[in-house]
Amino acid sequence: MTLPNLDDYFPDWKEREALAEAMIPIIGRLYRDNVVTYCYGRPLYQRSVIAIMKAHRYVRQVARNELSEFESYPILKALSELDLGPSHVDVGKLAVEYMERVEEDSALTPEAYTREACAQVIGKTDKLLERPQDVVLFGFGRIGRLLARLLIEKTGGGDQLRLRAIVLRPGKDDDIHKRATLLRRDSIHGPFHGTIRVDEENSCLIANGNVIRMIYASDRSTIDYSQYGINDAILIDNSGAWRDEEGLAEHLKSSGISRVMLTAPGKGAIKNIVSGVNSHIVEPTDNIVSAASCTTNAIVPVLKAVNDEWGITHGHMETVHAYTPDQNLHDNFHKKARRGRAAPLNMVITETGASSAVAKLLPELEGKLTGNAIRVPTPNVSLAILNLTLDQDTSLEAVNAHLRDMALNSSLQRQIDFTSSTEVVSNDFNGNRHACIVDGGATIVDGNRAVLYIWYDNEFGYSCQVVRVVQRWAGIRYPLIPNDVARTGFDGVAVAAGG
Repeated sequence: MTLPNLDDYFPDWKEREALAEAMIPIIGRLYRDNVVTYCYGRPLYQRSVIAIMKAHRYVRQVARNELSEFESYPILKALSELDLGPSHVDVGKLAVEYMERVEEDSALTPEAYTREACAQVIGKTDKLLERPQDVVLFGFGRIGRLLARLLIEKTGGGDQLRLRAIVLRPGKDDDIHKRATLLRRDSIHGPFHGTIRVDEENSCLIANGNVIRMIYASDRSTIDYSQYGINDAILIDNSGAWRDEEGLAEHLKSSGISRVMLTAPGKGAIKNIVSGVNSHIVEPTDNIVSAASCTTNAIVPVLKAVNDEWGITHGHMETVHAYTPDQNLHDNFHKKARRGRAAPLNMVITETGASSAVAKLLPELEGKLTGNAIRVPTPNVSLAILNLTLDQDTSLEAVNAHLRDMALNSSLQRQIDFTSSTEVVSNDFNGNRHACIVDGGATIVDGNRAVLYIWYDNEFGYSCQVVRVVQRWAGIRYPLIPNDVARTGFDGVAVAAGG
């Protein structure tokens, strides 16, 4: 028997590591020109060498092909030599497609292939927006600070979304320094990637060069944002104080604000939007919309994928949810049942509106779903268990294969992630940018009965979804390379993803 040469692994790793290192400046130059690179939906921009290598490893494990840095680097290098206009370019998919093409035409070069694949955006100089879109954060709690991180990260060339201000309740003299510290360091999500400087005299934070006004106000309807040079802004209300149109409309009375986004389920006629599912119904004329809840964002993409393929007769959703700041550390009064008990010490049964919210987003499922929730003593990452009765029989292999394909090749690619590992736990998904992650190793299928386990980062993954909706609302839409209309689901363009 001939034994494999195990000494080959380390040299191979070092060669691929060197290629990943060489990719970083190319990816950075493209990003500054609004050419955003991905590897099967996983962002390559602003990533470390190891993160780039892990993105390739993910593709080999989940997509089950031989993509490596040896294949993607020549494609990326060829892209950098083209005069590309603003676009989203999936380098991984281009590399795989090139490998397939070169089997038929051995004379095809990476340069010729990329020129052909990118023909629609070569030489294009059109800006995505006529002028940068001002954004204001109203509130600076868990979601507010993560939104700030994302908006700062995605400033790009500075001509898209620009975080201009954060509105806070009046505080003590050292309030701005404490706020800067909370943005700089996070016990769950780690340190801020960049630099933050406090300009106390002008009440500003300067984060990675972005000047962000800290506005302290008691009455939101009397703030004059225009005095800070803020005009026609989208205000993201993450305070949780108002969820109806009447309350949120107070923001529109302030000079400089033209639209309001709510980071909670909206009441009444407010449109609840889940990016990738119904974000196409957002109109420029809408002045108040909601990004729904974290749980709704997690379950709706999967429910849509399953219902479109097999149909759903009935289902029950149970959410095992991380505890949240509205609960108590110790037993104390709370207006809602059970939530007054100590969050770090108890599992707490509570209600969820996610199952009823599904009907607003997927009317074909109205009356077919029930739901409940259990708050558990973990600080982040939650789990939705979908117990579904389907319209037809299927198999475990078929369900997992379909959801894996949704994660890799569909219009829900940035909403649905997939893992087949049987060793993953909640902490493994902290910081995941998808709305949800299908745990293929836990899937159960018996005839027309399916039980799906859906992980989701209820803080960061949800914040990414919020940013995606805001970007689409602002009119930021990138041509997709490769251009696959079936993958986008709409018109061959993608909003600038929040991750």
